[in-house]
Amino acid sequence: MNDKRKQTNITAPVSFGAKLADSDSFKTLFRDGMALVEEAADYLDGEGRAEAKSLPRVASLAYATESMRLTTRLMQMASWLLLQRAVNEGEMTLEQAGQEKNKVRLHGLSSSKDSPGWDELPPRLRDLIEQSMHMQKRIRHLDEVIYSKRDAEETREDIVQANPVGDQIGMIANAFAARAAE
Repeated sequence: MNDKRKQTNITAPVSFGAKLADSDSFKTLFRDGMALVEEAADYLDGEGRAEAKSLPRVASLAYATESMRLTTRLMQMASWLLLQRAVNEGEMTLEQAGQEKNKVRLHGLSSSKDSPGWDELPPRLRDLIEQSMHMQKRIRHLDEVIYSKRDAEETREDIVQANPVGDQIGMIANAFAARAAE
């Protein structure tokens, strides 16, 4: 059987993280994240401020602490989202964003439901805290997918470049991948 098959040159694997960061899923995450920032700001500047004045002392301290943590968490997430959007829009390279993202803290600033005064906090504040922690978890996951794989690929590329046998193995793997795709 003599069939002509289209030959493809596979030069580099497609980065799943980069595709995910430029997907509709990221756009939804970005929109949801920025909406949460705005919602929290509106609450804390309006209704939340009024609710905080009527809290007992322990709950008032918890409110101040948790609202500060919430604000900080949201600003860190917004910074990360804006960096990724800049990459998606070609304003920054992934490497530049990787360097800048080191200034962003996606870990920490958790809230403790066991802390004194938590149960007395306004339900709306507790809800915003829960939403922000869920959003933070989603962003951390995406961050790990994008930057952990990139770091692993760079390390693997350094090893392959330092070893000519690795180049040959890579070429063989690409050939088998192209053949399997047909």
